[in-house]
Amino acid sequence: MYRDSAGTPARCAFRDLCRIAAMLCAILAMAGCAVAPPEDDPDALEAFVEINDPYEPLNRAVFEANLVLDRTVVRPAAHAYLKSVPRPVRIGISNFLENLRAPVTFANELLQGETELAANTFARFCMNSTVGLFGFIDVASEFGIMEHGEDFGQTLASWGIGSGPYLVLPVLGPSNFRDAGGRFVDSVGDPLIWTTPIGFRISTAGLSVLDFRARNYSAFNDLEENSLDFYAAARSLYRQYRAREIDNRRLPRVPPPSVPARVITESVR
Repeated sequence: MYRDSAGTPARCAFRDLCRIAAMLCAILAMAGCAVAPPEDDPDALEAFVEINDPYEPLNRAVFEANLVLDRTVVRPAAHAYLKSVPRPVRIGISNFLENLRAPVTFANELLQGETELAANTFARFCMNSTVGLFGFIDVASEFGIMEHGEDFGQTLASWGIGSGPYLVLPVLGPSNFRDAGGRFVDSVGDPLIWTTPIGFRISTAGLSVLDFRARNYSAFNDLEENSLDFYAAARSLYRQYRAREIDNRRLPRVPPPSVPARVITESVR
């Protein structure tokens, strides 16, 4: 079993994720909730239920904190990355990071009973990891084997589990109870967390932030500048994006604004 530099078994990552989940539950339990309209105002009450954002005061506070992090750290870093790294190199890095996510996608496709998609993902991973030089070159797409992402949040949705209330996670951005739980399961089940040094995992996580932010630099900035209520726009965008992913429709991806991997509206390559 792999051990980190402190000699702790890699399964310590599981315990850390459990602590994070427990802390999130405690924060939500203590946080103020949005006040539902009175029952004698059925239109307002219907709109409140439809929005499904009972933690809106807390969510808005976390959203603003995420924006501060983006404006002070992520956006300047992405700008420097765009200016200093040639486009062919950036494309290769994007391909490499996508290839690293293939095992999690493969597992979720099997759990959803999508055997044809799972075979597609397996073929892509094998081809790009070998002929494509560890994924830096997307050879599979040249042969018509296209990328398709899946996560455990989508798997839960395919099993008929509802999304639950809307959430904005610190650093991670827009989510909901189902997708937050799915992210936790994907993190624990990712083979990389058990087989690679912690330095590699931290580096690839940071590079993922930089990659997504840089690829959508203008799109995210335009969305922020042109939205009357950026929080509400991000919430709506996130729900539309997740609905498209769950339906497995090959539409242009529009990930929601957030600080890390799904930091901005992702453009079609």
